[in-house]
Amino acid sequence: MTETQKEYSITGMTCAACANRIEKGLQKMEGVTSATVNYANEKAQIRYDEKTIQSKQLEDKVRSLGYDILNEEVDLRIQGMTCAACSTRIEKGLIRLSGVNQATINLALETGKVSYNPNQTTPHDIVKKIQDLGYDATFKNDANAEAIDYKKVDIQKKTRLFWISAILSLPLVWAMVGHFTFTTNIYVPEILMNPYVQWALATPVQFWIGWMFYKGAYYALRNKSANMDVLVALGTSAAYFYSVYLVLESLQHGESHMLGLYFETSAVLITLILLGKVFEARAKGHSSDAIKKLMNLQPTMALVERDGQTLEIAAGSVQKGDILVIKPGSSIPVDGVVLSGTSAVDESMLTGESLPIEKGPDSEVFAATINTNGVMRVTATKIGKETVLSSIIRVVEEAQGSKAPIQRLADRISGTFVPIVVGLALITFLVWYFIVDVGNFAAALESTIAVLVIACPCALGLATPTSIMAGSGRSAELGILFKTAESMEITKSIDTVVLDKTGTITKGKPAVTDFIVHKEQDSNALILLAASAENNSEHPVAYAITSFGKNLNLFLQESSSFEAIPGHGIKSTVDSKDVIMGTRKLLFDRNIKLDSELDIAAAFEKDGKTVMYMAVNQVHVATIAIADQVKDSSKEAISKLHHMGIHVVMLTGDQETTAQAIARQVGIDNVVAGVLPTKKADVITTLQSEGRKVAMVGDGINDAPALVVADIGIAMGTGTAVAMEAADITLMQGDLLRIPDTLKMSRLTVRNIKQNLFWALAYNSIGIPIAAAGLLAPWVAGAAMAFSSVSVVINALRLQRVK
Repeated sequence: MTETQKEYSITGMTCAACANRIEKGLQKMEGVTSATVNYANEKAQIRYDEKTIQSKQLEDKVRSLGYDILNEEVDLRIQGMTCAACSTRIEKGLIRLSGVNQATINLALETGKVSYNPNQTTPHDIVKKIQDLGYDATFKNDANAEAIDYKKVDIQKKTRLFWISAILSLPLVWAMVGHFTFTTNIYVPEILMNPYVQWALATPVQFWIGWMFYKGAYYALRNKSANMDVLVALGTSAAYFYSVYLVLESLQHGESHMLGLYFETSAVLITLILLGKVFEARAKGHSSDAIKKLMNLQPTMALVERDGQTLEIAAGSVQKGDILVIKPGSSIPVDGVVLSGTSAVDESMLTGESLPIEKGPDSEVFAATINTNGVMRVTATKIGKETVLSSIIRVVEEAQGSKAPIQRLADRISGTFVPIVVGLALITFLVWYFIVDVGNFAAALESTIAVLVIACPCALGLATPTSIMAGSGRSAELGILFKTAESMEITKSIDTVVLDKTGTITKGKPAVTDFIVHKEQDSNALILLAASAENNSEHPVAYAITSFGKNLNLFLQESSSFEAIPGHGIKSTVDSKDVIMGTRKLLFDRNIKLDSELDIAAAFEKDGKTVMYMAVNQVHVATIAIADQVKDSSKEAISKLHHMGIHVVMLTGDQETTAQAIARQVGIDNVVAGVLPTKKADVITTLQSEGRKVAMVGDGINDAPALVVADIGIAMGTGTAVAMEAADITLMQGDLLRIPDTLKMSRLTVRNIKQNLFWALAYNSIGIPIAAAGLLAPWVAGAAMAFSSVSVVINALRLQRVK
């Protein structure tokens, strides 16, 4: 029995009975010897048999009882990974570390996210474990670590080593070329034909430049796994040491053996692999350009009003409540609310919307957006990591660092690939030496080296993460935020889109659509009376009428009296005129006869509009239609979805007549109306039971349950924080055209991943047999291996140019 004791921090307990419940639940589990839960310090001490039950099962049990285990996360930058097997090995090594619950290592980003139990391990233990595995790690939030661009330093180091390796290898290649019959006219200095000179040139390449491969191979084998470094170290070492053997043999047998040297093979292989790594590192750097662009948007300085003076301070020193002065052409340093001044603000970097947005007093403004003309004074409301820009960066980073389900296949393949390749290489050697070319050690060795080198699984490991990085980064530039790589992959399977009506298809604010008066009457005069009369009411319909008057630049008048009549309308006196506005019943109750020419309510109501009647001095003078207007882009967006083969459904709590009227305007055939907020999720479930993959699009608190239940929840960025938290995808604009864009980006990204995986697997499947057949020189295999990794990254980068 392998008994161990662990401590867990438990959240969610409200009384001692909770602690007893958890204890009993744990003690019933097979393999648990004892469980003690302390309600006061919210900790649990559990003794259990590790062979019978795992730590994760204990945590799952606590969660199934309605509580939670307190875990913490640490974000790391990881240096030294060379292929997918490295990231897999780090993940497996960390999972075996006591207290680590989950580890996600991203080869392309060279980052890691580790979830751990703070009672059992620490971030420093995690870093030490990574170092023990043969790599290096620093904390992403470490100020000193942030100051160093590790990717840039890594590229510079690899480039420097490549040039040194190339300079040392070039004479060896020169000597090799001189051996070919078709190059007899090429002059080769006699010194380069000297085996000891070749030995001297190849040795620093093999053991100094190539030390990284030996180091990686040592740590891999020490931890009972294998990676690309093992293949490179085996292949180049075989060529190098066989050549050394021949040189030593030549002391006894003369120079006839010199033509069989393979020093140039090992040196050129290392040089080409390094060149591939340089190209790969540069290309991988481009795949995270979207994040860099976002980070560089925020200005470093800000103008702040303090003690009656305008001071220039660092943007990071701005505090909540500070008054900022935003001049024309400058970037806004933090999120805030306009105190005074008007302007148009370019928000394209956050929303993808090209047209500037008009801003005035009480308007919200966001960090990194650009003030295009007027001067504004802004009160800072969100600073640092609270700003919208910071939250976007955080979401995109998390999406790029997460793993798509399709990547699990690649991880499984790459995890077992290297041992299989080593086995194939051994078989290749035996077949050549004992069957194909009996006793020809050189020929057998050459084919074996080619197999080892061409089979490196670098391309396989890069196939998925580089596509996810490029796709999610480009989506962010378009105002589409995928929370995870999984949501990006699932979205491509969506065949049904369910749209909330209010605030999603429509603007969510009532507006006057028709103001009908007799031809002989002055419409502007009546609009002025109506807007002035409703100015004292807080009802949304009253706000629509008042806004209608203000938008016509009419100067509203003060009312001398005002009375709200709940459920019916208002009565007011403006400019010595008695104004009544409200329902048909309100006019009837006051014995006001409706003008037959103005009694056109039926036509308006058929279109889903709310009808208001206006009477002045007991005479019916106008009929007003009010409706929640459809967004300008809704009809076009729904047409695009239909064209993509998507089944579109409108889901709303509004009455059937209004819902059908809106549906007719935008071209939706399927309407589910009169649905209570609590029942919206049931509609989604019903659609899913029909075998549909459903995306729910909404913007309000009442949409949150449906957003969670749907296969993919899409929140409009103009909506509530609750909706955005519940959703898998957030659209930074309230524009439905971003929904077909979202589906397109998902489809293109998944297609790109499949292309990468296909070519990575096809490359190895085709390359290994060719190498085993002796049709591929080792240096050609090295060049092809390097090219495969670079080609995968370049293919992924095509996503950054999607329109």
